[in-house]
Amino acid sequence: MPPLNILHVFRTPTGGLFRHVLDLSRAQAARGHRVGIIADSTTGEMRADDAFAAIAPQLALGVTRLPMRRNPHPSDLIALAKVMRKIAETETDVIHCHGAKGGLYGRLAMPRKRALRVYTPHGGSLHYSNDTLSGWLNLTAEKVLMLRTDLFLFESIFSSEEFRRKIGDPGDRLCVVCNGVSPPEFEPVTVNADATDLLFLGEFRDLKGIDILIDAIARLHQDGRAVTATLVGSGPDREALMAQAERLGVARSIRFMSPMPARKAQALGRIMVFCSRAESLPYVVLEAAASAQPMIATKVGGIPEIYGPFTNTLVPKENAGALATAIARCMDNPAEAADLAKKISARVAQSFSLAAMVDGVLAAYDAGFARIAAGHK
Repeated sequence: MPPLNILHVFRTPTGGLFRHVLDLSRAQAARGHRVGIIADSTTGEMRADDAFAAIAPQLALGVTRLPMRRNPHPSDLIALAKVMRKIAETETDVIHCHGAKGGLYGRLAMPRKRALRVYTPHGGSLHYSNDTLSGWLNLTAEKVLMLRTDLFLFESIFSSEEFRRKIGDPGDRLCVVCNGVSPPEFEPVTVNADATDLLFLGEFRDLKGIDILIDAIARLHQDGRAVTATLVGSGPDREALMAQAERLGVARSIRFMSPMPARKAQALGRIMVFCSRAESLPYVVLEAAASAQPMIATKVGGIPEIYGPFTNTLVPKENAGALATAIARCMDNPAEAADLAKKISARVAQSFSLAAMVDGVLAAYDAGFARIAAGHK
């Protein structure tokens, strides 16, 4: 493949989507491609600023930040115009859109030069349903934007099936390339002396099911088990979750901490808990699995694809009783939990590498260009 001009377009520089873009951009640049990023300027705070400053010297097409609202707004027209200007200035070959808002801007853009329009939802609109007006509007917009998409890249089989079910079948424009982690992430993490029993790492919002975890901790306390937990992250539900912990009498056993790098956070708890109501293929699970940290997760989204033959150890979502039982078993059987963690780590090493992810994405680009050359949509 000759060197390409690649622009990654997305909104929020946080979480797994941001990590995915950074990993992919860095690796593509290292392979000789000219890469750039367009992202929101109003979110991400200092951690995003630092990440952009660190990667900027590697990006020939630079980092462009501009205000992007989460929900539809007249200012979207201004943002779209700026995205189009950047595409024109850089003579972009590949517009890789990430998330719903990135997918809107990148696919509505009308470049002078024919570019490969790639879309990776990262969950996004796939978490909606037609049961609500906002859900119907989002899914309808996705159906319309299918007409302006050359390649759909999904990070899990689950996401690709959800897309087919809720939006439509992209046919041979669809490709699944799983997220991947790097070799250093397989180094074990030494937990701190003051580590709590449990650790949650992620965004504080309803989708992540942290309220279920707090309910489970309260149940364990009622059974005489003084379980402690550290919750690392930020988000709109932080105050409500703190109030819930206070109301259930477990506030002193739960510490809330601000976002930090994953491996630093992993040292704060002995057992990672992922209690999501919905997911795609979460990096936070891959990261914990790679370092062979004992973990408990719900059976949602693409998490069974990570667990593979160990899927039977996952717990049902929105079930505080089942989660409490799983926590008690993990704490009572540390050797069994450690053995399972090592087996899952070996599976991740074999099937979810960063190198394989980058190879897969570039191969998908190549196939997309071949379809355009052949005159197919």
